Amino acid sequence: MLELLPTPPTDPLWDLTYEFGGDERPERLNLVLGVYRDQSGTTPVMAAVREAEIRLAQRSESKEYRGLSGNAAFNQCLLDLVLGPDGPAERAAAVQTVAGSGALRLLADLVFRTRPGATVWISDPAYVNHRPILEAAGLKVRTYGWRDAAGGFDTAGVLRELADAGRDDVVLLQGCCHNPTGVDPLLDDWEALAESALRGGWVPFVDLAYHGLGDGLEADLLATRMLASRVPEMLIAVSCSKNFGLYSDRVGCAIVLGASARAVRHAETALQNAARTLYSMPPEHGAAVVTAILQDAGLRASWRAELDVMRGRIMANRADLTAHLGNLGCAEQARSLARQKGMFSMLPLTPNQMLRLRRQYAIYGTTSGRINIAGIPAHRIPCLARGIAAVLDTADAPRLRELA
Repeated sequence: MLELLPTPPTDPLWDLTYEFGGDERPERLNLVLGVYRDQSGTTPVMAAVREAEIRLAQRSESKEYRGLSGNAAFNQCLLDLVLGPDGPAERAAAVQTVAGSGALRLLADLVFRTRPGATVWISDPAYVNHRPILEAAGLKVRTYGWRDAAGGFDTAGVLRELADAGRDDVVLLQGCCHNPTGVDPLLDDWEALAESALRGGWVPFVDLAYHGLGDGLEADLLATRMLASRVPEMLIAVSCSKNFGLYSDRVGCAIVLGASARAVRHAETALQNAARTLYSMPPEHGAAVVTAILQDAGLRASWRAELDVMRGRIMANRADLTAHLGNLGCAEQARSLARQKGMFSMLPLTPNQMLRLRRQYAIYGTTSGRINIAGIPAHRIPCLARGIAAVLDTADAPRLRELA
């Protein structure tokens, strides 16, 4: 049987990560995976998470099954966090999932079950796992552009392309800190997208993975909350990996909003059935940690403060990289980076230039040009800027190659 298996494609991000692991150059820099790292290069356990884990260990509650929807208190906390105190909770339901990717897959299965002929529209470029998850659920995928010629959000182009989305279609939107570009719509643009959804009848499917790391927690949730208040149906995939630092605990939530409580109950049952066949029920520990933090005023305040520190470091890294590139004669590239936000930035480099960056300067980013701004030690930013400038076709390229 196994001999008949065709050669499957490998994951490009993990291929680069494994290549980095075998690189013996001491100056190597890993900016591939989307994880926050502090100045020492470590992905820290947040203080609120550590305290919540201590309290949970002291209580030592039962490990009994929670049920197909997972931790009910966690689901309610995530509904309150995402939709806000004035959100349409009466027509929403949440199911705990195996991280944000699990939420994407469960919701993709729901789309296939309810609209088997639907096309799901994703941005170009998109998060590398969007298309594989959607196609694995049996859905057709179509792309729409995201950035304009100047590297900003292409409002007119996106609206023009989404005018072709049918009434059975679903449009996948990243709620904030777009991965991989770091380019987000303004609130007026989000309002225009809501009008497009109402006019065209397509369903917004929001991937919410980086809230708190862009403009701040409440600001990063504004677009999602606005859409939830405007459209009759909506899907939301939520990840707790980045903003709680719970990467390996795999904590997420699938949220559905419908026009009626009855429709939402049916959707919740469909999500439970999908979970039953995929993994039965999600793990408890990470969800219990998030719940303990969000239900305790002190832990919640500690988490919010540390999240703000993380966001501040990301912003400082981007500003510092922008300044160094500008000083090296890369003003146009610096302006493009300055407009971006969140964990990632998209370098204006070709795949061949990214290869040169990796081979000549031991700087690892994705082939598409994405780098993890949140993973750069501050003292390495000048070296990173010199490496980027050196692989660009600039008049000072020979001198910059020597500096790098």
